[in-house]
Amino acid sequence: MNKPHAELPDVLSRWFDRRGWSLRAYQREVLDLAARNESALVIAPTGAGKTLAGFLPALCDVSRGAAGEDGLFALYISPLKALAVDVRRNLELPVAEIGLKLRIEARTGDTPASRRARQQKKPPHILLTTPEQVALMFSRPDSAKMFAGLRYLILDEIHALAPSKRGDLLALGLAQLAKIAPAAQRFGLSATVREPAALARWLASGAARPPRIVRAEGAPPPRFEILESQSRTPWAGHSARYAVADIYARLRGAKLSIVFVNTRLQAEMMFQLLWDINEDNLRIALHHGSLDRAHRRRVEAAMAEGAVDAVVATSTLDLGLDWGDVDLVIQVGAPKSASRLTQRVGRSNHRLDEPSQALLAPANRFEWLECVAAVEAVAAGVQDNAEGDAPERAGALDVLAQHVVSRLGAEPMTADALFAEIASAAPYHGVSRETFERVLAFARNGGYALKAYERFEKIRAGAKGVLRVANAKMLAAHRMNIGTITDNPMARVVTAVGAGRALKAGRELGTIDSLVAAGMAPGDTFYFGGEAWAVRELREEKLFVSRARANASTIIPSYMGGRLPVSESLAARVAELISGARALPFPPQVAEWLAAQAEISRIPRPGRLLAEIFPHAKRHYLALYPFAGRLAHQTLGVLLTRRLARAGLAPIGFAANDYAVLAWQLRPFPETGGFLEDLLAPDMLGDDLEEWLDESSIMKRAFRNCAQVAGLVERRAFGQAKSGRALTISSDLIYDVLRRYEPDHILLQAARLEASREMLDLDRLAGKLVCFAGKIDSVRRERPTPLAVPLLLEIGREKAPGDARDLALEELGDDLLAGDAR
Repeated sequence: MNKPHAELPDVLSRWFDRRGWSLRAYQREVLDLAARNESALVIAPTGAGKTLAGFLPALCDVSRGAAGEDGLFALYISPLKALAVDVRRNLELPVAEIGLKLRIEARTGDTPASRRARQQKKPPHILLTTPEQVALMFSRPDSAKMFAGLRYLILDEIHALAPSKRGDLLALGLAQLAKIAPAAQRFGLSATVREPAALARWLASGAARPPRIVRAEGAPPPRFEILESQSRTPWAGHSARYAVADIYARLRGAKLSIVFVNTRLQAEMMFQLLWDINEDNLRIALHHGSLDRAHRRRVEAAMAEGAVDAVVATSTLDLGLDWGDVDLVIQVGAPKSASRLTQRVGRSNHRLDEPSQALLAPANRFEWLECVAAVEAVAAGVQDNAEGDAPERAGALDVLAQHVVSRLGAEPMTADALFAEIASAAPYHGVSRETFERVLAFARNGGYALKAYERFEKIRAGAKGVLRVANAKMLAAHRMNIGTITDNPMARVVTAVGAGRALKAGRELGTIDSLVAAGMAPGDTFYFGGEAWAVRELREEKLFVSRARANASTIIPSYMGGRLPVSESLAARVAELISGARALPFPPQVAEWLAAQAEISRIPRPGRLLAEIFPHAKRHYLALYPFAGRLAHQTLGVLLTRRLARAGLAPIGFAANDYAVLAWQLRPFPETGGFLEDLLAPDMLGDDLEEWLDESSIMKRAFRNCAQVAGLVERRAFGQAKSGRALTISSDLIYDVLRRYEPDHILLQAARLEASREMLDLDRLAGKLVCFAGKIDSVRRERPTPLAVPLLLEIGREKAPGDARDLALEELGDDLLAGDAR
């Protein structure tokens, strides 16, 4: 078989010349590896041509006639449907210009069923798709025939896939692919990789040898500016309202800007704030995950065509589409991780030879410190991820349960053969045979407590121990539910047509949380997609709305999954900044805040835990500063209040942010020296945690997610999605049965792992508690301290933003800086 050489074939070389391009050193290295039948993990900054690098070996082969008339030659997998579609469009143009005879198609959840069926029987030469569609194709008996001739596999934005359940499922698929097409070369692409060797092992799931790591060198470092507004920087909050005029001034001076925020609520809010002062009639658009897909695609097309001046966006624009000539990125609020900041700044100046540039607008004083820490981390080449990006994490058991059924849907197998293949996937390299057998037992009949119900039977053992799916009807239902993305119960927002009993759904606008929709009454107005809408009726998970005039009571709906947690390394850098280990030219407002903290209380020291106790408004408060992230602090707050209640101190509640946790109660805290050490002993993660977790809504939510992924509760039946309420009722009933009759059920184990890892951040909290044992700096004061004021402002903020209480606390903070409390 002819393989490409480092030099481009003539037809490709001429095309490069017409474009005025030449091969970059790392692209040539990729071609060299491909010529030696090796795979590669390609790490290159945004705009460096890494997607082209991934496709070059395949295009070179095709230009030499390697691709036949029929058969899948190259498979491209992206974490985003839009990215697969966009890459197809961008690939078709050069293929046409070069004169290659290739059929290129995309396949996503939006692809019509008839086209997907045709692709299965007569696949294109190059197919661009998503992990969910790969899992669906691999579940079919004809998958071996479809993928047998595959020569190239390109996985884009690999960092966003590997450390997740989607990555677990895809790794299992890669192990399956290694049996079908063992000679297929793999090219993983990413701009931000924390542990290249670990990610390379993930990419090699099932393969005989790991890929080589290829890095693009020579890109100029990005340029960052942290906004120092003349307006007053608030003590707390996440809206960055104070900076809107400064942000708008920058938009006026740029050709095309992306204004990144961290949540959908912030996106809607920032869009409205910018629109209210848009005196120059700038063309400002809005883009986030709750908006209808058609709306998002229109915005993306407008960006590519230069028909918009600025876009306010969440992480939906983080990944690698070509967004046209973006010359400025503005990050509103702290980025929460160095990797996210690297990814977002890379959206500007999409060229390797020019530096990307970004303006950071911190929303409060703590976030100013975090922005400094993030910029320093990027300059130092640090890669991290706020959600936890260790690609060598243990694979999720609910994903494994789903894959077992899918794999046996493709072909019957013995348990030994299936186990060997699964163990060759990187996330499941350490899975024990005992755990695997428990997953099989679940797939056979649902487990001991559920085996009397026929509908839970998914696989059967036949002659000679060969496993196969129970029946065709079950497999068809299973395929409708393949994937790992589980949404919170959502209501579809639709325009209302008609009235009364004749009310019908018109255009779909997007989705909002079902609980938020249920709390709205007819006549209520809210912002969605940058427009004001009035509620007409909520019916069958549809919120019927009509256009309205905004008024003083118009709200911005909240969304589940709110704020991003700060990464561990970034939180540590903020702690170091505050400790004064390195002198920095802080802005006056931040410098005064930290100076007042040092005088009134003390500055937190690295490796030690500052604990402040003070009274305020007839309550007694305990403020702790672990710098462990919001999730870990929320867990600590729950466990603290349980221990305080057991001690008879009448705790009322707690508040948490990324750097601290605040608990308050009716009675004074004890004066004894060992009280805090006992309260914060690491053993709180034992019985205290287990008792609370089994009864908590967090555990039920984790179980609901796992039950959906594992197929215990179906998300879709007969092509229709089930309502969030129906899913919740079904999963809660099963959860209660299993807790009572089979507490060691494999899905309860999976749910505990998900809750501890993704909802509670227990590993991080446990590490902090061990680190701080015997290292607590206790301070008692008669008033709140400067560092505690942002925590006081967190209390009830989401229920009553901007009320008189918040104003009073802001004034209290100003009094502290003015010296009234010294």
